[in-house]
Amino acid sequence: MTEMTMSKPAKAMKATGIEISGVNLSYGSTHVLKDVALSIRPGEFFAFLGPSGCGKTTLLRLIAGFAQAQSGRVLLDGQDVAPLPPWKRDVGMVFQSYALWPHMTVAKNVAFGLEERRLPRAEIDRRVAQALELVGLSDYAQRRPAQLSGGQQQRVAVARTVAIEPKVLLLDEPLSNLDAKMRVSVRRELRTLQQRLGLTTIFVTHDQEEANTICDRIAVMEAGVIRQVGTPMELYEKPANLFVASFLGSANILGEGAGIAVPAGKRLVFRPQHATLSPAEVAALHGPITHREFLGATVRYGVRIGESEILIETPFHSGNELRAVGDVVGVAIPSERMLYLPA
Repeated sequence: MTEMTMSKPAKAMKATGIEISGVNLSYGSTHVLKDVALSIRPGEFFAFLGPSGCGKTTLLRLIAGFAQAQSGRVLLDGQDVAPLPPWKRDVGMVFQSYALWPHMTVAKNVAFGLEERRLPRAEIDRRVAQALELVGLSDYAQRRPAQLSGGQQQRVAVARTVAIEPKVLLLDEPLSNLDAKMRVSVRRELRTLQQRLGLTTIFVTHDQEEANTICDRIAVMEAGVIRQVGTPMELYEKPANLFVASFLGSANILGEGAGIAVPAGKRLVFRPQHATLSPAEVAALHGPITHREFLGATVRYGVRIGESEILIETPFHSGNELRAVGDVVGVAIPSERMLYLPA
């Protein structure tokens, strides 16, 4: 897929800050969002990241106005938007399914929200042309969605949303319908577009790689609770708890009885690439290799330590002799790479 060509928007969009405080939302007896508090900076590309059912899409829909909390506030630029319906919040949402009208042309799809707002025809035409140019689809204005690739359909959905000049752009797993190669290309385009517009954007995903590669900061969610907020590097290097450590990348987690001193009520956490294999007789941690995976740049070993299995990733260089399954090896971990997190 070709790179999206961008022109400067005719009208710069003022970035909006978002404040969420004390939000609780339940559906019947199911408590979906639990005392959520969050601050999103103007112009930030922010992610809600977590497993299915953690509440991330519900929180996005709450901001958009498609869900109503039982308590708490949502402020856009300091204004409490709880009393406002979705169409009065100046928030644009791109749905997972794209929700394009199949019988309408690309231009008509982009114009739909503007026509609903009863803008003058000349203004609608100007905004449609501008939005399609922005996402690199000016030449596709008269095509229908079925004549476009998945990535192009996703861009039409973004263009339709950008055309209404929202204060905030909300993206609900917009890449999930694309194949792996196209996801990489389109997420880069989304990031370029967001930076070009300077538009506050919230991206919902369960894919940590997507969040890590394009977002400024991430809120990691579990069971309706925000477990930690930080930059991708902060979350990876300094997870606040075991859930964050295990959800963002591979993490080895060891407790008492593994052959190394672990404080009471804590777990030792370290990343596979932060440990090295060593002779068994000189290491506090040692055990047999249970499996081996050649990954090209690295070799991943599984090592049985007591009742646990840990992963070790070592760089591969041509000519290296690989360890065999069944070999008893030691595991060395630099002290500065050891994290002790609450159990």
